[in-house]
Amino acid sequence: MTTFLHSLIEDTANTHPNNPALFYKDQSLSYQQLVEEITKASQALQQCGLQRFERVAIYTPKTPEAVAAIFGTAKAGGVFVPVNPLLKAPQVKYILADCNVRILITQSMRLNQLKEELLHCPDLHTVVTLDKPPFDHVGHVRVIEWNDFIKADEKGSTLIGPVTDADMAAILYTSGSTGNPKGVILSHRNMVVGAQSVSSYLQNTAEDRILAVLPFSFDYGLSQLTTAFNVAASVYLMDYLLPNDIVKAIEKHQITGLAAVPPLWAQLCKLEWKNNEGQSLRYFTNSGGAMPEATLKRLREVFENASPYLMYGLTEAFRSTYLPPEQVDIRPTSMGKAIPNAEIRVVREDGEECSPREPGELVHSGPLVSLGYWNAIEKTAERFKKTPGLAKEITNPALSVWSGDTVYRDEEGFLFFVGRKDDMIKTSGYRVSPTEVEETIYASGKVTEAAALGIPHPDLGQAVVIFATRSKGYIGDGADVLQLCQKTLPNFMVPKKICFLEALPHNANGKIDRKALLQQNSDMF
Repeated sequence: MTTFLHSLIEDTANTHPNNPALFYKDQSLSYQQLVEEITKASQALQQCGLQRFERVAIYTPKTPEAVAAIFGTAKAGGVFVPVNPLLKAPQVKYILADCNVRILITQSMRLNQLKEELLHCPDLHTVVTLDKPPFDHVGHVRVIEWNDFIKADEKGSTLIGPVTDADMAAILYTSGSTGNPKGVILSHRNMVVGAQSVSSYLQNTAEDRILAVLPFSFDYGLSQLTTAFNVAASVYLMDYLLPNDIVKAIEKHQITGLAAVPPLWAQLCKLEWKNNEGQSLRYFTNSGGAMPEATLKRLREVFENASPYLMYGLTEAFRSTYLPPEQVDIRPTSMGKAIPNAEIRVVREDGEECSPREPGELVHSGPLVSLGYWNAIEKTAERFKKTPGLAKEITNPALSVWSGDTVYRDEEGFLFFVGRKDDMIKTSGYRVSPTEVEETIYASGKVTEAAALGIPHPDLGQAVVIFATRSKGYIGDGADVLQLCQKTLPNFMVPKKICFLEALPHNANGKIDRKALLQQNSDMF
């Protein structure tokens, strides 16, 4: 029985050693070859001094080395931290420092951008670059090339590895409603059960060819690997520049499975698809936000042979619900029902179950619930609580995650999304903290008050827009403030507009009235 994350690949290599596991550009790796690369990475990490539960950050595009590092870290008993390659130096430094990363795997170009920030990461001792590094040290941190790193001496090497499937295996950073991103701790069990659950309802087989276009720092992107490896399917790694690159890849590789978020689906819908393009797809999946009905209609026209799977998930519990394809025509706006091995409740504030059509908070229970947030006791206590509805005789119950999302159930048990309880912005499939953007705006010195809001946008889901009052003496139009954002924030966080007002509305508590601003400007795009 598969217990550990890396066992997904090892077990598959025992039964399908020659099946292609990964394709990347002109490279391909069979399952047996991938196991060998993972073992090399694991041994190298331990010989580099990696101890059980220590963190390894992977800040690269999607490459075979990144996959080997992720699963090699898990095999070595460490904890991998995939960092979105779109993030810039300040955000990367925060993650490295927040979870005390010991080893960083990246590229020379990214290392050059990070070198000043690494001086403020005292726990970091080694950087491994996929290409030739420009120097061999950054202050206290040694730098080594990947090919030299994995040439570790195997003699007498005994891997310690994880002990139980409850061991933590990964930390995925996701933005909260306020402040800096939070690190969600996932166990081996979380990810293995998730892979088994998703691959079962998607009916994945060894014949599937899955195109991985989403970043591994996104649990939805990471699951493209785990679900494929669970059934001996093949994964094609891709960092696309233009949506049309995806069209070409689908046709060239005869892709059968594709996962994306609503803004990407919207871009794909705008392309001219030839008659034979897209016909190889057996299924496509959506998560990271609701898919507009018009977009879904167009995709079903383009992918005539594909079954649509509309899904809902949160990093804190991997995946929660899906709508079976046969239900799409009946209730296209539904989130569906719980995925296998998950229990979903809709509850009132007192924890009691809601009646049909009564809005309440979605609460997820079961083995997919993560281990909480890294080094954040109060934030963990806010979201991870006692499972409602358990027998009172259970004195040490497992925890459930309270999503912060308001939903309702219809009379047949199908779920429908109502809205978020917090002020999170969801843009291009990413969750963005308004506070994180606002801090950069304030750092410009050009504004007195600022509020970052998610304004409905036809392509992005929501666009980040700043409403602000000018600081004394500033007469600019905000272009210089946007330039600062472009330098310090990842592209998906950069505001689309800055709107200067004479005064921002405030509520009775003296706080900026975000709801009023949103109501006044909801039709901006």
